[in-house]
Amino acid sequence: MPTIDPVVRRARRVRGSLAAMALVSLTFAAAAAPAATDRQAAKVVRSSGSSVAAVQRALGITADGIYGPQTRKAVRRFQRAHGLTVDGVAGPQTLAALGIKARAAKEDPATVLARIAQCESGGDPTAVSADRRYFGKYQFSRPTWRSVGGRGNPARASEAEQDQRALTLYEREGTRPWPVCGR
Repeated sequence: MPTIDPVVRRARRVRGSLAAMALVSLTFAAAAAPAATDRQAAKVVRSSGSSVAAVQRALGITADGIYGPQTRKAVRRFQRAHGLTVDGVAGPQTLAALGIKARAAKEDPATVLARIAQCESGGDPTAVSADRRYFGKYQFSRPTWRSVGGRGNPARASEAEQDQRALTLYEREGTRPWPVCGR
């Protein structure tokens, strides 16, 4: 009988355990699903970021803002009549056919800030503008830096501190402090 390497044996055990855990999780999730009330299930929005009420108005049904059975049925009927994929979901194609512009999903703050830092300073936390008015990775002015709790010169602060202060500023004011790079 061939001997199995202990590392291989352990990997097989771990894989087996993970598969068992996944199966148990799915079983519990499936069992818990019916426990949700009809009202909770009706609140599930299935419309690419647009208002459910706007979809309902466009379909000519009562606009109660709940994506329930009536709305799904109306969406399916509309999709069938317009040669779209009939799935009951008001996705991008269905919304376009209804004449509704989908709202853009809110972008992750870390992604926005990374783009701003790249634009402002090439991502260099020690950067200083040519006129010496803006400092660091996000090109803070000293008053702005102080307004988010910073002390001293932003270009001398750690990159982690600059990231945290930029996040604070972004959460407070959005991309307004970066009129060019925040677009």
